[in-house]
Amino acid sequence: MLNLGILAHVDAGKTSLTERLLHAAGVIDAVGSVDRGDTQTDTLALERRRGITIRSAVVSFTVGDVAVNLIDTPGHPDFIAEVERALGVLDGAVLVVSAVERVQAQTRILMRALQRLRVPTLIFVNKIDRAGAGGERVVREIAARLSPAIVALGTPERLGTLAAAFAPFGRDDPGLAARLTELLAERDEALLAAWLGEARPPSPAALWRALADQTERAWVHPVLFGSARTGAGVDALRAAIAELLPAERASVAGPAAGTVFKIERGPAGEKLTYVRMRAGAIRMRERVRVDGGEEKVTAIEVFDRGGATARPQVAAGQIARLRGLSTARIGDAIGAAAGVPRPGEPQFAPPTLEAVVVPRRPDDRRALRVALGRLAEQDPLIRLRRLDDGLAVSLYGEVQKEVIEATLAEEFGVEVAFAPSTTICIERPAGTGHAAEIIGTDTNPFLATVGLRIEPAPGEQVTFGLGVELGSMPLSFFTAVEETVRETLEQGLCGWKVEGCAVTMTHAGYWARQSHSHASFDKSMSSTARDFRQLTPLVLIRALAQAGTVVHEPAHRFRIDAPADALSPLLALLARLDAGPDPPALDGAECRIEGEVPAAAVDELRRRLPALTRGEGLLESAFHRWRPVSGAPPRRPRTGPDPLDPREYVRQVTRRR
Repeated sequence: MLNLGILAHVDAGKTSLTERLLHAAGVIDAVGSVDRGDTQTDTLALERRRGITIRSAVVSFTVGDVAVNLIDTPGHPDFIAEVERALGVLDGAVLVVSAVERVQAQTRILMRALQRLRVPTLIFVNKIDRAGAGGERVVREIAARLSPAIVALGTPERLGTLAAAFAPFGRDDPGLAARLTELLAERDEALLAAWLGEARPPSPAALWRALADQTERAWVHPVLFGSARTGAGVDALRAAIAELLPAERASVAGPAAGTVFKIERGPAGEKLTYVRMRAGAIRMRERVRVDGGEEKVTAIEVFDRGGATARPQVAAGQIARLRGLSTARIGDAIGAAAGVPRPGEPQFAPPTLEAVVVPRRPDDRRALRVALGRLAEQDPLIRLRRLDDGLAVSLYGEVQKEVIEATLAEEFGVEVAFAPSTTICIERPAGTGHAAEIIGTDTNPFLATVGLRIEPAPGEQVTFGLGVELGSMPLSFFTAVEETVRETLEQGLCGWKVEGCAVTMTHAGYWARQSHSHASFDKSMSSTARDFRQLTPLVLIRALAQAGTVVHEPAHRFRIDAPADALSPLLALLARLDAGPDPPALDGAECRIEGEVPAAAVDELRRRLPALTRGEGLLESAFHRWRPVSGAPPRRPRTGPDPLDPREYVRQVTRRR
């Protein structure tokens, strides 16, 4: 079993290639068209209408004796979260590059993620039948911008015509043997000796085995050419998938273990859980552990020859759609947690936009909350923030906003209006701050002692530690403090989420359960977890105010390729947008500018570029880092009881008791 991802920049032909692979395997009788809206993987009405992939989809086929689960992922950067989840379950990938548009911004982002995760990857150069298609020029750009460790396994012919074809090199081709020996020798001593003339040249079979081994280790990336539209090169790609990418060989013995990577809802609202099995097997009506709890699997569908087929069990290496796991979340471990890869650091940047959404009909407020909760369940990076007059949704871009609006109307019957998007910022502590409240003092209306120190820390995480003995009070009180610390830091001094800090609990105290003589327990004289949850925000915000915060905005790394005579107006525009360009590079009649620009300015840069470059300028950009805001920091309105106003905060939270 091989779990294979198809990844690409939008419009590179990824979904069309999926159709062609399914047709070549005999799964479908005719190749579907994105333009006609009849493809196997774009099943949503919205996907077919817009002609883009929005949600990842799983289909299956066979190549020889290798069963393949193919995961078609979105190419548009607004839906990068779908790609993020798919990466964790892949055994191999095909990265699609357009022979016309060549290496694009999203292509580079995807390749970096594949390399970080060491996913074995083939590169398929699509659209060789289109006008303007390149051959050797594309290979050079792939080597320069994706990875130098590539080798073309053939050559494209009759580029730019409907007769375009891919001619694979024979395995005994001297030119291929020389290129493979030179490329593979870097990590193979026997091949290095042959390349240096100190040993006999390897046989074609030995070279191919070495290529398969280094491809499996994600050290090298074979390149093939073709056309998803005409089918050229697809047979060679199928052969490379079967021979060069590693099929899963996990044993079905031992306890069941898997990972949840996708959540959907069925027609009746039931939860459908997509699981990649890592070991063992799960059987129908079996009770399985779901991240600490236990639930019964009521139905199993395994992907086979195109669609999902009901089966009595799912085994290691397979992908299945399970029913009955009502509490499952994306990233959860299913079955035995030991040995199951858990989600690591995110491979892509977080959303940097936020927009307020309100229902057009006031009576739909509750329905909107439920609907957005369902969407956030399917996409954990859709962060919801409750406001007094609506909800705020985090976004990757304007296309995602349009899709959410259409989905709410079509799937949930809720019509909404979005406010203009704003850029999401974060806050980081500027120094160290400390505050404490002691139980029984005049300034502390809660039956708890809490002292907290906050200080800067590397990275973007929030860590919580103890500077007091763990046994100094019940564990549930420590848990209440830590959970409340993380909740409180969702809104810093300027209203933005606080990141990159370490919080240490320096004081702890409580009143144990007390009762009057010959009477029952008196709750008013005894500390509860609520006391710690309500006191912690006051202490933490006071410590944060003492430390101070610096607001950071998202910044993109950009590259502009343009005519040389557009350099001056481009530099003037970049200065106005508060960008920081590196020294430009001139190459004859062309120039290249790289640097950093605020994320909020990227859209204007993209809009102005065509006019300044006579339509010849190319821009690629991607999130690079959080950088301190220059000038007055932007503020975001706070929600809920505000610990920055202690008197009003205490009045509000004690009124709820």
